[in-house]
Amino acid sequence: MKIVELFIKYFPTYLSAFGVTLKITGLSLLIGTVVGIVFAIFKLSGKKPLEVIANVYISIIRGTPLMVQILFIYLGIPALLDFKWQLTVACVVIMSVNCGAYMAELIRGGIEAVDKGQVEAANCLGLNYAQTMMKVILPQALRIMLPTIINQFIVTLKDTSLLSVIALRELTQNTKIIVANNMETFTMYFICGVWYWVIVTILSRIAKYIERRTKYGK
Repeated sequence: MKIVELFIKYFPTYLSAFGVTLKITGLSLLIGTVVGIVFAIFKLSGKKPLEVIANVYISIIRGTPLMVQILFIYLGIPALLDFKWQLTVACVVIMSVNCGAYMAELIRGGIEAVDKGQVEAANCLGLNYAQTMMKVILPQALRIMLPTIINQFIVTLKDTSLLSVIALRELTQNTKIIVANNMETFTMYFICGVWYWVIVTILSRIAKYIERRTKYGK
């Protein structure tokens, strides 16, 4: 079959592009989680200036399309400040900023899901707010949120396809380049879709497994 021949022929380039997709996704989720923790704590700090900063950041990122964020950060900011991004660095920054806003809300929800008695117990032990968060609340919240974090990884992975607009050779851009050479539009985009579908299916099953184990643990 032609589709099998093309899959085998272009497997090395797709494997390379898939590696780029995973690298950008993994780094972005890691950094985005740290950003999310910071802004989630801001929102729950009870301090108005920090709450305002968190709310503005989350509102802007969640209220604008990722495509606009990509073009603004990659093209707009360098034009204003007169510098040029290294492509991979720009992509990680863009996806981290986007992911961080969604992670902030997920983490806030996870923190609020932890029994308030845990905070009282930590206070009785003499822990301050920062120590309570880092040593008591966040470890429990992250455990609760693990399936949701994997789902966010899936969302971020699929969103990396938009980075093709700035020529990052991830799965979608790789397909565009191949199609420009062989004109096999239907077949190549079908193959591209299969790559996404396989990894998303695997991650979805992992998320469901962890969710079941988490509930069982409770």
